[in-house]
Amino acid sequence: MGKGSEAASSAQAARVEPWLRGEAKAAGGPLLRRAMALGALSAALVVPQAWLIAAAIAPVVMGQGGVEAAWPWLLPVLPLLLLRFALTHGADRAALAAAARLKARVRTQLLRHVEAVAPARRASASGDLATIVIEGVDGLEPYVSRFLSHMGILATLPLVILAVVLPRDWISGLVLLATAPVIPLFMIILGQKAEGMNRRQWQSLTRLSGRLLDALQRLVTLKALNAEVRETEILAAASEDYRRSTMQVLRVAFLSALALEFFATVGIAVVAVLIGFRLLDGMLAFETGFFVLLLAPEFYAPLRQLGVDYHARMEALAAGERILGLLREKAPAPGAARPAFGPRIVVRCEAVGYAWEDGRPAVDGVSFDLKPGEITALVGASGAGKSTLLSLLLGFLTPQSGRILVDGHDLRALDPAHFMGAVAYVPQRPHMFAGSVLDNIRLGDPTADLEMVRAAARHASADAFIAALPKGYDTPLGEHGQTLSGGQVQRIALARSFLKQDARLLIMDEGTAGLDRATEAAVSAAVRDLARERTTLVVAHRLATVERADRILFMDHGRIVEAGARAQLMADGARFSALLRDAGLAP
Repeated sequence: MGKGSEAASSAQAARVEPWLRGEAKAAGGPLLRRAMALGALSAALVVPQAWLIAAAIAPVVMGQGGVEAAWPWLLPVLPLLLLRFALTHGADRAALAAAARLKARVRTQLLRHVEAVAPARRASASGDLATIVIEGVDGLEPYVSRFLSHMGILATLPLVILAVVLPRDWISGLVLLATAPVIPLFMIILGQKAEGMNRRQWQSLTRLSGRLLDALQRLVTLKALNAEVRETEILAAASEDYRRSTMQVLRVAFLSALALEFFATVGIAVVAVLIGFRLLDGMLAFETGFFVLLLAPEFYAPLRQLGVDYHARMEALAAGERILGLLREKAPAPGAARPAFGPRIVVRCEAVGYAWEDGRPAVDGVSFDLKPGEITALVGASGAGKSTLLSLLLGFLTPQSGRILVDGHDLRALDPAHFMGAVAYVPQRPHMFAGSVLDNIRLGDPTADLEMVRAAARHASADAFIAALPKGYDTPLGEHGQTLSGGQVQRIALARSFLKQDARLLIMDEGTAGLDRATEAAVSAAVRDLARERTTLVVAHRLATVERADRILFMDHGRIVEAGARAQLMADGARFSALLRDAGLAP
């Protein structure tokens, strides 16, 4: 690893670890302190345990007493072992509980932050995001349950043993004192190399997860294009890249473990040899020598454990870097205003503009009004800016110029939850969540009873097919509504919007797509009834949809180039009329 990489690794640790320690303290500080205290107490009890064993064995070995003389010293060892077991168990439970709280806290922060960041501006792929939220957060657990919780033992046990050994055998004490720093020093040297490797491993895992999730979601498309073999080869290459990075990390881990064990074994061996020579020369009592020899492995044990835990720390820092990077993505500051909207909401766009990061304008100086009781259709070719404008109207994106007024209030100043409470939204591709049909419709109003849900479903022409399901409204749906057709999913999404009776603003992104003609006619009539007292915008991807619109906004290259009633635009013979003629829909 070059000096630049080492500097980057150090900078990473300096940036991520303070945040990680702060989160661990905030999430489970008392539990973590309890784990450290119980672990330290359990480790410190090894000293009286070794003293009792040495006192029991010495008379027998030296011929000063029989085995029966050892029992009074050995009997307390059993309860001492049980006490150490109980303390260790309590420490582990507290550490795991603290780690669970940390994961819950960080995962909650991530989900809230992702919710706050506008969906259309999400830079991370869904696979990348899933890896961070699931594997990344899980990767933080060993940092608390092992690395931090064992700090109490590391800070206590070597000092206690030195304090006990030095007065009795200063030579062995000096050997322990001189060899102890070698292990952490060697661990740090190897750890610096492991930091960069762990980071690369996380990058490989992220790429693999993103590619795999993308392939699974597009499996039908890949099969239809006969591209599954090529995609399999790409996945195999990504898997091989991840395998290589994992093996590199494991090689460093095994090498460091071997080195730490070697230095610890050499230290113990030096202590044992020096004790043996002095026992032979009669310069050291057997009981003292045996006592020190029993404590020597325990002196190095937390140092060896630190070497193992240090790799857990490296993995946590690599995961924490991705988590912190996501959390630091800038999200627009949400508004806080919660005005009382009137029964008839007017939405006004005043010279609204929005451009992507590369400077391409997606919406350019758009101005129009959405009026109550009127269905407005937004029409335009693919790439005209309709979806971006829709995201702006929903508050998912913030205008970079101009403003959007809702009932006279700037949308940027409104509390997002308060504003969305006044909106019924039907996306082009509705999502069905794992749960029953009833649960999925009740997303529109969790307090609605069954009769209200059925009324909304009837308006959406969904009641009949729902009643025919095996368990009716209690029929469980898999994620994405796998047991339903596309038209059925669309009707359930429409039922959600119909159920939201208090919503004064209805926004539909081609809400009748995927329906047969008879169902589309019935739903269109229901939408007309629903829009009678509401402000309605329909993003029309199919030109047939504009037939039920009162007013049409024709969008091209981010601008509203034509606006008016359908008959008026047809009479003008301009762009909209030409678009209908090309589609064979002009009279």
